Amino acid sequence: MVMGRFKHFIAELLCGLALILLVHAQDQSDFVSLDCGFPENSSYTEWKTGVGYISDAGFIDSGINRQISTEFKGDLQQQLWSLRSFPEGIRNCYRIKIMQGTKYLIRATFFYGNYDGESKLPEFDVHLGANMWGTIKITNVSISFVKELIHVPSLNYIQLCLVNTQRGTPFISAIELRPLPNSTYVTTDGSLERLWRVDVGSESNIQYRCKFDVYDRMWWPFNFREWTGLSSSLTIESPSSNPYRPPSVVMSTAATPINDSAPLEFHLEPEDVTAKHYIYMHFAEVVKLKANQSRSFNVILNGKHWYGPYVPKYLWTTTLYSKDALNSTGGQYFFSLVKTENSTLPPIINAIEAYSVKNLLQSETDQEDVGAITKIKSTYGVKRNWQGDPCAPQTYSWEGLNCSYDGYNAPRVISLNLSSSGLTGKISADISNLVMLQCLDLSNNSLTGLVPDFLSQLQYLTVLNLERNQLSGSIPTELLERSKNGSLLLSVGESSNFCGSGSCKKKKNIVMPVVASTGGFFIISLTVAAILWVLRRRKQQHKAQEDTKPNVQNPSLESIQRQFTYSDVQRITNNLERAIGKGGFGTVYHGCIDDTQVAVKILSPSSFQGYQQFEAEVKLLLRVHHKNLTSLIGYC
Repeated sequence: MVMGRFKHFIAELLCGLALILLVHAQDQSDFVSLDCGFPENSSYTEWKTGVGYISDAGFIDSGINRQISTEFKGDLQQQLWSLRSFPEGIRNCYRIKIMQGTKYLIRATFFYGNYDGESKLPEFDVHLGANMWGTIKITNVSISFVKELIHVPSLNYIQLCLVNTQRGTPFISAIELRPLPNSTYVTTDGSLERLWRVDVGSESNIQYRCKFDVYDRMWWPFNFREWTGLSSSLTIESPSSNPYRPPSVVMSTAATPINDSAPLEFHLEPEDVTAKHYIYMHFAEVVKLKANQSRSFNVILNGKHWYGPYVPKYLWTTTLYSKDALNSTGGQYFFSLVKTENSTLPPIINAIEAYSVKNLLQSETDQEDVGAITKIKSTYGVKRNWQGDPCAPQTYSWEGLNCSYDGYNAPRVISLNLSSSGLTGKISADISNLVMLQCLDLSNNSLTGLVPDFLSQLQYLTVLNLERNQLSGSIPTELLERSKNGSLLLSVGESSNFCGSGSCKKKKNIVMPVVASTGGFFIISLTVAAILWVLRRRKQQHKAQEDTKPNVQNPSLESIQRQFTYSDVQRITNNLERAIGKGGFGTVYHGCIDDTQVAVKILSPSSFQGYQQFEAEVKLLLRVHHKNLTSLIGYC
C-alpha cells in the first residue's frame, strides 16, 4: 500500500515537473497582451494562464477606463475585469507595432459585465486597418465575445478600430497577438477567421489555452449526445513534422460513436454560405489496442470521399486538412467518419478547427502619405480625431482630408484642409511629402516665416490658400507664375506681409472682387437703368460729403460706392458659375443684382503690380462717366 502511494506521488510529481517545464519553455517575448482599461504604466501576470499583460494606454489616444460590476468577476481571468469604452468619436483606433510579414493569431475579447450599470447590450463594428473585420453584438451581460483572425500584416503595425454604429457605446476588454509559424494555416488567398476550435470528448468542461497551448489558442470543450468519450492520462506527442501542435491535454481526450457500427458524424453550418473555409481535424489513438483490435476509417465530406483509409497512431498527433479552401454544399459541411470493413473499432476524433476565409482587400493609405500626415499631426498638435488609416475606409477618412481611390490600390491624399486649426510656427516641410496634393488650405491660422519653395515642387497643386496668417517675405516665383497662367488658384490674404519676386517692399495685398454693371454694347437698357441709379446715388453721397468733408481727389476703395461681402459675390454670380472673360487682373464673371446684369471682376491675389493698375482703373471709373463706359456699382 505504501509503495503504491509512493509510486502515485512520484507520478504526480513528474507530471507537475513536466507542466512546469512546458510553461518555462513557452517564449512570450513576441506575445502582445493588452489589458484594455488597465491603469497606465501598469502590468501583471495572469495566474491562470501565466500570460503577462500590460496597460493599453500607450497604444491609443482616446477612450475611458472602466471596470465591470464586481458580481461578474468571479472566476474570470483578470484581463476581463477592466475595459476601455469609447463614448466619443465615430472611429477609435489602436496602433500596435508588430513584426512585418509574420503570421499572427489576432484576438479581441469583449466582456460587457454591465460596466455602465445600464444593462444595455451594445452592438458595434470592428475594423482591422482599412477593412471591416466584423460586427460585435453582445447578447449576454456575463458571456464574453471572442473574435479571432489568423492574418499576415503587410505593414510593421496593425490598427484595430472600434466603430460606433449608433447601436450602443463601443468597448473592448483585451487585445492579444500571438505569432504563428508561417507553415501553419496556409491559404491560397485571404486571412482566416475562427469559426470553431473544439476539444472533442473533453471530460472537464474546461477551456484550455496558454500553459497548455504553445500558441495560446483557445480550445472549447465539445461533446455530442450520440458520442462516448475516450481518454488517456499519458502525454500525446506532436511530431516536429506537425507544426500545428495541438496541446496534449486536448489530444488526450477523444470521441467515438456509442454504436460501434455507426459512423461518427458532425456538421458545420456557416452564416455566410458563399464564403470559403478551411477545416483541420486532429487525431491520436488514446487506447492501447490489443493484438486482435484495429481502428481504421475513411473521412467523407458531403457524401464524397475526402481522405482515407486512415489509422490513428497511438499517442501521436496527426492533422488532416485540405490545401485548398472548401466550398459548402447547400450551406453546410457534413462530415462522416466511417470505419473500414477490416476495422474492429469505430472511428475517433480528438479536436477540430474550422475557419472562414476573410479577404481584407482594401489597401491602407500609401505609406509615404501616412508618414507625412502623421508627422504633420505631431508637429502642429492637430486637435482632431485623426485615428486609424487616414483615407480608408472612405466613410471614415480623416476630417480635412480628401483622397483618391483606385479600386483596391493604396489611396493617396489629394487635399488637406487645416484651416482654423490653431497652427503655429513655420509651414511644415512634411507637406512636401504629400506629392499627390492638389489642394492645400492653411488659412486662418498663426503661421509665420516664409512661404517655402517646396510648395512649388508639388506639381499637382491647383489650390493654395494661405490667407489670414502671419507669413512674410516673397512668394516663390514659380507659384506666382502658375497663378498668373491660371494653373494655380493662389490666395494670400489681406493681413500678410508679402512682396513680389523682385524687390521686397511692404504692400497691401488683397483679393478684390469688383462688381460692375455690364455697360456699353452689353445689355444697354439694363445698363442705363443701373447707371442712372448709380449716378443718382453718387450725387446724393457727393453732396453730403461736400457739406462735411474736404474734397477727396484720390478716394480709397473702402470709401467708394456699395460694399459687398464675399458671400454676396457668390450669390450674385451663382458661385462663380459663368466666366465671361479673363484679363491681366484675373477672371470676369457674369452675375445679377435684382434685375440688373453685372460683371464681377476678381483680382488675382498674387498680381502685386496688377493691384496698382487695378486700383487706378477703379478710381478712373469713379471720376469719368460716359454712357459707353462701365459704371461701378460696388466692391468687396
